[in-house]
Amino acid sequence: MKNPKKVVLAYSGGLDTSVIAKWLMDKYECEVITFTADIGQGNETKEAKNKAKKLGIKKIYVEDLKEEFVRDYVYPMFRGNALYEGEYYLGTSIARPFISKRLVEIAKKEGADTICHGSTGKGNDQVRFELSAYALNPKIKIIAPWREWAFSSRKDLVRYARMNKISIDFDQGKKSPYSMDANILHTSYEGGVLENPWNEPEEKMWLRTKSLNSTPNKSEYITLEFINGDAVKLNNKKMSPAKIFEKLNTVAGKHGVGRVDLVENRYVGIKSRGCYETPAGTVYAKAHKAIESITLDRELSHLKEDLSNRYSRLIYNGYWFSPERKALQQIIDQSQKNVSGKVRIKLFKGNVIICGRQSPNSLYSEDLSTFEKDSGTYNQSDAEGFIKINAIRLKNKNKN
Repeated sequence: MKNPKKVVLAYSGGLDTSVIAKWLMDKYECEVITFTADIGQGNETKEAKNKAKKLGIKKIYVEDLKEEFVRDYVYPMFRGNALYEGEYYLGTSIARPFISKRLVEIAKKEGADTICHGSTGKGNDQVRFELSAYALNPKIKIIAPWREWAFSSRKDLVRYARMNKISIDFDQGKKSPYSMDANILHTSYEGGVLENPWNEPEEKMWLRTKSLNSTPNKSEYITLEFINGDAVKLNNKKMSPAKIFEKLNTVAGKHGVGRVDLVENRYVGIKSRGCYETPAGTVYAKAHKAIESITLDRELSHLKEDLSNRYSRLIYNGYWFSPERKALQQIIDQSQKNVSGKVRIKLFKGNVIICGRQSPNSLYSEDLSTFEKDSGTYNQSDAEGFIKINAIRLKNKNKN
């Protein structure tokens, strides 16, 4: 690659991206512009600006994007009931295209033709970042240091950081034994003892959810209100999308909701063991399905169910900006026009229990479903002909 003059780096302030910033300046002799997206990961965004300054970075972007992230990415994803391989709520997967979009926008603003990320060559994130960037700007150039530099481990990075007097968490006793990613939707943990799928995670690993032994012995009820498939109120109080998720994280985490330990299939062909905490997302997803259960037509609901797996894989594999994901999103969003109403939820010892649902658009009829006296709308004797017609092919198959 011809040396770029300017590179926009997705910067977290951690070991990898701090080393990358210095490495870019040394190898390419270019100006490095850092971008840190605050999407609910915690205090690291406050530290990132100071760390970038110490590295000699002149242009530093640190942006609070929590509302945009939840409104334009998390909410649409949950309208589609996305759940990868039946368990993963796609917390990292949905964040990468969002960050990539902003990287490309900043590059355009700053007159840079190159962006850079710190994802490894074994993971999914490199795919997600780069497919998103190329979809948005086919001419963009991308540097992925883990695929080209001589470092082979994080021990090498620590050595390089100390040689170059780069302040890192290793030197402050903050080193986590795990590779972690966090945002307002989830926290993920990989690596370390988790690489052996037989090892149970240590209790102290979990940061967002209480141990079941420490959760309240009394259940807690909450209500979520939806309009057109998106939550607009929590406990009858109108809130912004990010505020709803922040509050749900606190309440659900207190009750130990949202822990998942799974072995997933990465897009690059590797099986990976990961642990995830998704307290707000777990509650939200179950509540959304509950309100759909009384507002969606049967066949539309089943169509959505069929599309959900495909939709989830597209997001997991990095195709958020693909034409097929956008087409599926149009179908999904159209399906949500009557998905409005309230859901009552009980939280207790890690469980999310749906206790009630109501909607002005409800298709549920107590008169039709009752086991008591028939209303006259449904003639039970009609069912005999319905069954016989549907049995024709089954009887014909076995007539000999």
